[in-house]
Amino acid sequence: MVKKCPECSSENLFYNKEKGEVICKECGLVVEEKMIDFGQDWREFDPESAEKRRRTGAPITYTQYDQGLGTEVGRKADLYGLEKRSKNKFFRLRKWQYRISTAIERNLKLALAELKRVSSYLKLPKSVEEEAARIYTLAVQRGLVRGRSMESVVAGALYAACRRHEVPRTLEELSEASGIEKKEVGRTYRFITRELNITILPSNPGDYIPRFASSLRLSAKTQSKAVEIIEMSQKAELTSGRGPTGIASAALYVAALINGEKRTQREVADVAGVTEVTIRNRYKELLDKLSLEKEIKKLKKKIK
Repeated sequence: MVKKCPECSSENLFYNKEKGEVICKECGLVVEEKMIDFGQDWREFDPESAEKRRRTGAPITYTQYDQGLGTEVGRKADLYGLEKRSKNKFFRLRKWQYRISTAIERNLKLALAELKRVSSYLKLPKSVEEEAARIYTLAVQRGLVRGRSMESVVAGALYAACRRHEVPRTLEELSEASGIEKKEVGRTYRFITRELNITILPSNPGDYIPRFASSLRLSAKTQSKAVEIIEMSQKAELTSGRGPTGIASAALYVAALINGEKRTQREVADVAGVTEVTIRNRYKELLDKLSLEKEIKKLKKKIK
C-alpha cells in the first residue's frame, strides 16, 4: 500500500475499502484504485460454518515430516463398503507407501515426535517448536545427524530455538527433559549452530528473573530490583564471561535481601539449577562492584 501522496507528499490517506480506492485527504488525489481485497469472501458465525466454507487446508508446518502436505492411502474408515479384494489392494498400497519413504522421512517421523514430547514437557510456545523443527530438518538434510543420537540433536535444536526466540530455558532443563547429559546437549547445540550458520546473541540474565521469582514466590518489587541490579552489572561489565543463570540468581538473592524477603542460597540454587558456590561468588562480586552492601546494612538496622 502507498504510504505517501505523490502529489503533495502527505501521509494523511483514506482507504476506501468499498470502492477499492486510496484517496489523499489533503489534496483529494486518488492515489490508487481498483485495489484487490485479500480478505475472505464469506461470513462465519461459528467454528463449524467456518470449517465448511474454508477452501484451504492446514498451513505448512515443519513439525510434520512431510510439512503437512502428504496424504495417506486408505484408512479403515475410508474402506467401508468395499469388497474384500479391493480392501486387500488398499492395505498393500498403504504398506508400500510406508516402505518406500526415504531414510530422511523415517528419521523425521521419529525425531519430530520426540521434539513434540520434549516441547510439551518444557511448555514451550508453538513458535519455538516450529523453529526447532525447521532447524532439525535442515540438520538432517545436511547430514549432521550421522554419528549422533537423534535425542541429542533434538535437544540441541530446541535449545537453539529457545535462544533465538529469547525463551529462557537452561541446558539443565533440556537435559532433564530429553534424558541426555548436559555436556552432550551443549556440544550438539554448538555444532548445529556452527554448521548451519545460525547467529545467536548471548542470553540476557533478565529473561530468567520472572521464572525464578515466581518459583521463589517473590514480590514484583523484588523482581524490579533484581532487573535493576542486572542492568547495573551489565554497565559495570560484570556479566561478560559468566553464566546468565548465575547472574540472575545472585541478583534475585541480593534483591530479596534488600527488600526483606530473605531466601536461602540453597533455595535459590535449586530453582536456578546452579550451585551455591556460584551464587556466593556472583553475590560477592555484585556487593563489591555495585556497592550494594550499604543498602543491606541499612535494612538490617531497620529490622533491629
